[in-house]
Amino acid sequence: MKKFILNTLALAITTTSLWAQEAETAATEETTEEAPSFELSGTVDTYLRYNFNESQTLAPGTSFANLPGFAIGMANVVASYEGEKVGFVADLVFGPRGADAVFGSTGSSNIVNQLYAYINVSDNLTITLGNFNTFLGYEVISPAANFNYSTSYMFSYGPFSHTGIKADWDLGNDWSLMLGLLNPTDVTEANPVDQYMTGVQLGYKGQYLNYLAGMGYSQIDYTGGFDLSDSFFLGINATSASVTDDQGFAGVALYPQLTTSDTFSIGLRGEFFSETDGFGALVNTGDADNLSLTLTGNYTQGNLTIKPEIRLDSASEEIFVGPEASKSLASFVLAAVYAF
Repeated sequence: MKKFILNTLALAITTTSLWAQEAETAATEETTEEAPSFELSGTVDTYLRYNFNESQTLAPGTSFANLPGFAIGMANVVASYEGEKVGFVADLVFGPRGADAVFGSTGSSNIVNQLYAYINVSDNLTITLGNFNTFLGYEVISPAANFNYSTSYMFSYGPFSHTGIKADWDLGNDWSLMLGLLNPTDVTEANPVDQYMTGVQLGYKGQYLNYLAGMGYSQIDYTGGFDLSDSFFLGINATSASVTDDQGFAGVALYPQLTTSDTFSIGLRGEFFSETDGFGALVNTGDADNLSLTLTGNYTQGNLTIKPEIRLDSASEEIFVGPEASKSLASFVLAAVYAF
């Protein structure tokens, strides 16, 4: 009887101890999950650009990476806070790439790439208010998030950022929906014209259909991609935009990318782009088409990525203007991008 009582007491003490350990572990995990976090991240990039054409002043009609010789890109510093329900992002840029990214801003705002706060209304709904990079397109402003260092015509012609309010829903079963009420494109500080644009994004399993409209402008855009194998990815972007019945632009690009090792991958951007009635930088008047092939390597050591790149542009008109106008341009870029 004494032995039975001692065994029962020992079992009770052991069970109580296990319950206490489990409760402490659960409390620790809950505290860890709910603990707010502050993070400082960003990038630094620099590059060499050389034309195989006679003139070094020629450049594609796309954004960034267009300066001749040894050049700097930008320093990007992002401060973010993420709590259980609320958070913010303050994204600052310095240098030529940063200045091009925020071209619609003036005064002290010309270093602000993004500045927004958000609240998680529920597990499925997030509301964001402020200035944020665009939801359209395959490429982004940060050079660390793009495979290629130079950018596409579709990215360059489309919006870079929006200021407004948006709601992001997780609809379940891999579906998502975003609705936004936005200032005119790239007008970041305020809205002096009292006109607004509407943004919509429908997503399914990493494929996104995007729509932006307002103030006589409309753009529809598809962005997505597929893992064709463990080492081979194919990205896809197609877009069409119009300002009037006759003026606008359209394009399609494929991004096949092959990972050959833990430190090296290689990818091609093949883009066909067309503008009508002199919409943008290709020609001042009339129509123009351009085929651009960009072959880029990514060699990574730690946080540093070296990107050698060869780009060939061939247009229907003499869109490359220097000492002599040309329909084609061949260039080489060697970029270094450090992300922290």
